[in-house]
Amino acid sequence: MDIIAQLAKELNIKTQQAQAAVQLIDEGNTIPFISRYRKEATGALNDEVLRNLFERLTYLRNLEEKKEQVLASIEEQGKLTDELKQQILAAETLVAVEDLYRPYRPKRRTRATIAKEKGLEPLANIILLQMTDKPLEQEAESFLNPEKEVNTVQDAIAGAMDILAEAISDEADYRKYIRDLTMRVGKIVSVAKDPEAESVYEMYYEFEEGLAKLAGHRILALNRGEAEKVLTVKVEAPTEQILQYLAKKTIVRENPHTSEVLRQVIEDSYKRLIAPAIEREIRNELTERAEDGAIKVFGKNLQQLLMQPPIAGKVVLGWDPAFRTGCKLAVVDSTGKVLDTTVIYPTAPQNKVEQSKAVLKKLIQKYDISLISVGNGTASRESEMIIVDLLKEIPQPVQYIIVNEAGASVYSASKLATEEFPNFDVGQRSAASIARRLQDPLAELVKIDPKSIGVGQYQHDMNQKKLSGALNGVVEDCVNKVGVDLNTASASLLEYISGISRAIAKNIVAYREENGRFLTRAQLLKVAKLGPKAYEQCAGFMRISDGKNPLDGTSVHPESYDAAKKLLERLGFAPEDIRGGKLSGISKKISDYKKLAAELEVGELTLQDIVKELEKPARDPRDEMPKPILRTDVLEMKDLTPGMILKGTVRNVIDFGAFVDIGVHQDGLVHVSQMTERYIKHPLEAVSVGDIVEVKVMSVDLKKKRIQLTMKL
Repeated sequence: MDIIAQLAKELNIKTQQAQAAVQLIDEGNTIPFISRYRKEATGALNDEVLRNLFERLTYLRNLEEKKEQVLASIEEQGKLTDELKQQILAAETLVAVEDLYRPYRPKRRTRATIAKEKGLEPLANIILLQMTDKPLEQEAESFLNPEKEVNTVQDAIAGAMDILAEAISDEADYRKYIRDLTMRVGKIVSVAKDPEAESVYEMYYEFEEGLAKLAGHRILALNRGEAEKVLTVKVEAPTEQILQYLAKKTIVRENPHTSEVLRQVIEDSYKRLIAPAIEREIRNELTERAEDGAIKVFGKNLQQLLMQPPIAGKVVLGWDPAFRTGCKLAVVDSTGKVLDTTVIYPTAPQNKVEQSKAVLKKLIQKYDISLISVGNGTASRESEMIIVDLLKEIPQPVQYIIVNEAGASVYSASKLATEEFPNFDVGQRSAASIARRLQDPLAELVKIDPKSIGVGQYQHDMNQKKLSGALNGVVEDCVNKVGVDLNTASASLLEYISGISRAIAKNIVAYREENGRFLTRAQLLKVAKLGPKAYEQCAGFMRISDGKNPLDGTSVHPESYDAAKKLLERLGFAPEDIRGGKLSGISKKISDYKKLAAELEVGELTLQDIVKELEKPARDPRDEMPKPILRTDVLEMKDLTPGMILKGTVRNVIDFGAFVDIGVHQDGLVHVSQMTERYIKHPLEAVSVGDIVEVKVMSVDLKKKRIQLTMKL
């Protein structure tokens, strides 16, 4: 298989783009680096296309490797024909290769191999030829052999039937037909093991749906219900149609002595050997497809969450709510440094509301706090009530926001949090994290395993290695899109930068602590284990504000510094003008990019990127994202009435809709059918995590704590 041609076709890109991308990947370049600094080579493929290309490249290379192993194994057995070789080479999936290899795979002893050892293969061939004019009992007499436990003609015929059943089940074409037919017209059926029991799987207690139409979230829910032993799930195949097909293929001439036996063989082959294997394969394929879909949604949600705009320049009070153990507070200054921590007990059972308010008033006055960040966990509703009351009593303008605290407890108990805050307890660390994830969501959320950030569904039920790989890719893309300040970034942020491993990230921080601030990007080469290749990959994503070279504060790569300096000279500017923001509008002075790029000896796309960067040095792509909603008053679920129109923040997007935070303790659900007037296949076509949307309340169920919303206003 020509892998490059295959990639180009699948991803709808040019062959030379695929060729260049594969070559750059093989040379050890990272996806963010290729996407940002090798646009000329790849024709400006973005990171999403490059990641898909990398995933398919890995699969197709594994496929080619598998083909080589299979061909070698069949060759060794002396059974490789030209036709079989061509079929294997033309196979496009691992399943197709496995089907072709099945008859030649070294088998553990089966009923058929035992029958062959007893010398019954010639009898099987007589039955298969369908030419005999004698009853089979007569044919079988010459195969009796008490030494090999073939004592009766029935034993001989049964052994021959086993050989034929296995031969039918090994036919690659039959399996392909049966698998495709079952996928097309088969159904998945589930029933409850105990129909009286209450559970979250009640809608699947008597459930059936066509395999072709089955939605990803249903597949994952059925799998989980089955794993928790609440449901029995099975695939219902069109058995009659399959048996007719196998009969047509096997019974080539009607013979009163063999036809009936062959019909029994076909039924046994299908029910005992083919059907269970096909059911497993189909369930695996459905699960894999559902997982891929769920991982994609999780990745998109995570990206939106990480790219939420930072709220800069404010002193924030982080509030980790709780009942019995009290609410933990942490005051964090505008650079993320923790200034103070304390615990108050305004909630049950202590209910020390007035004392708590007195502590809060002092903190707000002392540190000039203008924003309170409250975690959305247990007791956040009660905490919010107290905050709203407090805001009415104080002269200072303070706002609050409820933040998604998913992962805060995972972080606060981690080794990293212990290193960062050795003298704090788990609650204080959590409060600090809740404050900081408002100030710079990206810098704070990278400290948490992406799976624990809570913006997906069924994340614990899927292939964890695949999920981690995909989510780490999303984090890497986000961190490199934004870039980092080399003199303030933590090791956990640095390790996501292109070309930087965890060990090198720690070495960068150690170098900084020992030698003070980095003054130039070139100093990175003095960091232990950071060689020229790693420097090439990472330098463009590391920024130094107020360093020796103004270009170090931009995302212009050091390899393009000469071109950037020549460009500035031509336009009558000096590098110093970058800092003063004097370069906005320089793009208007360039009439012919192609000509200028040739003169400066850089690619045209690279020149456009340099100009864009010099006009707005180190611009933050997050500034274009919707800003979070800050509140000063509170709504309760009982205040909601159908028809009310509210603004809310999308918290999570799943296959069938989106959960929106409208400022009451319970997020409301907008079903996919309520998102737009036009038909959409998936909620992601209409909304993303972090979007600010206007919604109308459709219904409120206080008992079940469910709010139905619509975006069709």
